[in-house]
Amino acid sequence: MEFSNSVKLARTDTGLEYFDVKSPLCQAKIFLQGAQITEFIPTGKNDLMWVSADEDYQEGKSVRGGIPICWPWFGVHDNADWPAHGFARKIVWRAEQVTETSDAVRISLSLPMMQVDRQFWPHESKLEVEFILGEQLEVRLTNTNLGQTPFSLTQALHTYFPTSDIKNTTVDGLQGAKYIEFGEGPFEQSDKVGFARETDMVYTQAAPVQCIHTPEGVIEVGRENSTSCVLWNPWIEKSKRLSNFQNEEYLGMLCLEAANVLEDTVTVEPGQSHTLVTTVCWR
Repeated sequence: MEFSNSVKLARTDTGLEYFDVKSPLCQAKIFLQGAQITEFIPTGKNDLMWVSADEDYQEGKSVRGGIPICWPWFGVHDNADWPAHGFARKIVWRAEQVTETSDAVRISLSLPMMQVDRQFWPHESKLEVEFILGEQLEVRLTNTNLGQTPFSLTQALHTYFPTSDIKNTTVDGLQGAKYIEFGEGPFEQSDKVGFARETDMVYTQAAPVQCIHTPEGVIEVGRENSTSCVLWNPWIEKSKRLSNFQNEEYLGMLCLEAANVLEDTVTVEPGQSHTLVTTVCWR
């Protein structure tokens, strides 16, 4: 099924549907399950998304890579029986709109609230995501309160980035931010961040732009309506325990996630909306 000159709906061998984008400016893949982008290749440049070579694209399971949407909570819920990182990344979203102009392809999807278990999310709300695919990638996740009472949530756009060598990769732009790691802190980030061990830093008071320096070039990551972000690499031992993740793949990836967590938790008043935005590009 074609939606525009550059966009068609395709399907994996396992049956998962995705938007296959091939425009003059970029190519991309966006799965309806989880509204998850797994590929974004600006024309003439390398892919900005990382996906595990062990990924098998199964129904009901988030893809290990790209940008999983963690919603309406990030991490482990206080109720240990509830799914980690919420449930939005495992539900098939509804395609709402596909438009194409000379400078971008825009694809919008919404989470079908009829499929949401109300024990997890009893609020009257709407959740939409828009992907703006041009020379850079912009992802806009919008929560709208349709009810009569405020609700609060945490969330993240859990972006996996590629590098050819994590040991020669650094992240700049987090200096001055506070972070918690493995339940300890807060500490203040004083320098660029390098990688020599398992990294799981949850930052607050973070600047709106960070740069990932890789052997292939510099990836610029921006955020709007977010002062928190997460930096993650599982390193050696955790890699052995992860599903759909090869033991050595920690050497070729990292996550830098736009988020609303900790003191940056979002409260949406009745009739109001909040949009978490991330932009990524080769600089």
